[in-house]
Amino acid sequence: EFIMTATTNSIEKVTFSIPSELKQEVVKLKDELNISLNTIYKNAISEYIKKQEVKRWKKSIDLATNNKEYLQLCEELSDAGVEVYEYD
Repeated sequence: EFIMTATTNSIEKVTFSIPSELKQEVVKLKDELNISLNTIYKNAISEYIKKQEVKRWKKSIDLATNNKEYLQLCEELSDAGVEVYEYD
């Protein structure tokens, strides 16, 4: 088990368990990069959260672009002279 300190406006300790093999790999990385385990865990969790946010955005875009009512509304707005921005 490890205790991780998250840095935002406040600090909170978090305890979690990981497999021994994964911990050994993280310790190797810590030694190679000369950084703390806390920094590795904090960065890994931050990156995971960012990736999940991108997945949520992509899912929302897919849902919207496959929604006939949404597409019809975009067409109507465009025909009415309203600029509609679409993102790839």
